[in-house]
Amino acid sequence: PDTCLPAHLPPPTPGRLIILGAGKAGGSMAAVASRFYREQHGLGDDRIVGLAVARHGYGQDAPGIRMVEAGHPVPDEAGIAATREALAMATAAGPDDEVLVLLSGGGSANWIAPAGDLTLAEKQAITRAMLRSGAPIGEINTVRKHLSRIKGGRLAVAARNARSILTLAISDVPFDDPAVIASGPTVPDPSTLAESRAICERRGIPLPETAIRLLNDPLNETPKAGDPAFARAEYRIVARPIDALEAAAAAAKAAGYEPVMLGAD
Repeated sequence: PDTCLPAHLPPPTPGRLIILGAGKAGGSMAAVASRFYREQHGLGDDRIVGLAVARHGYGQDAPGIRMVEAGHPVPDEAGIAATREALAMATAAGPDDEVLVLLSGGGSANWIAPAGDLTLAEKQAITRAMLRSGAPIGEINTVRKHLSRIKGGRLAVAARNARSILTLAISDVPFDDPAVIASGPTVPDPSTLAESRAICERRGIPLPETAIRLLNDPLNETPKAGDPAFARAEYRIVARPIDALEAAAAAAKAAGYEPVMLGAD
């Protein structure tokens, strides 16, 4: 993050900078952003607030940012509490505030906010079943998005009163699809309830009644393109799997090997 992130960090807005990070690099990304705005723009604790959730063992000190370590790939109670706090921060964003969302691999597990009456235990069981099924990450995250209050564009809905929402993401998924990275919390969701039901049926995923009701409720559909929540939202991918592959190939070549690139997707 200290290499790929600073060039994408915009000048501060007149209000607060609300930094929300998630994923295995969520802590390090938040630390880089916090230091950048303090050192380059002189912002202090009165202007920088936020919370970052990272996998257990991946947290880092970030001035002004509360750091939480949570479960991955199966979510846990720490993730529940942290996500509740992140959603509250997003909802409280005002017309002078910028929400800076920092995403990386693992964000889908770290940000956990079960929709409706779905319990954490039920969400954990569904996650384990999806992982055992061999479903690709796109299918897993389609189901996740329709059982969540933060995924699939819903974080952008929560932060809709902010001056702007900027998402900077480190991709870990094939084809670098923003709707798949960390389950796309700040972008329109092209997937549907019907697709989620079909995936669960095809993969033989046992669902509790709470999940069945959610996947059959039209009011639980994720926000789509054209929703006003995305009018002031911007999304940038700052690093991709191909970048890591090319760096590894360059290091191998420098060591005297002849690397063969087979692709990152």
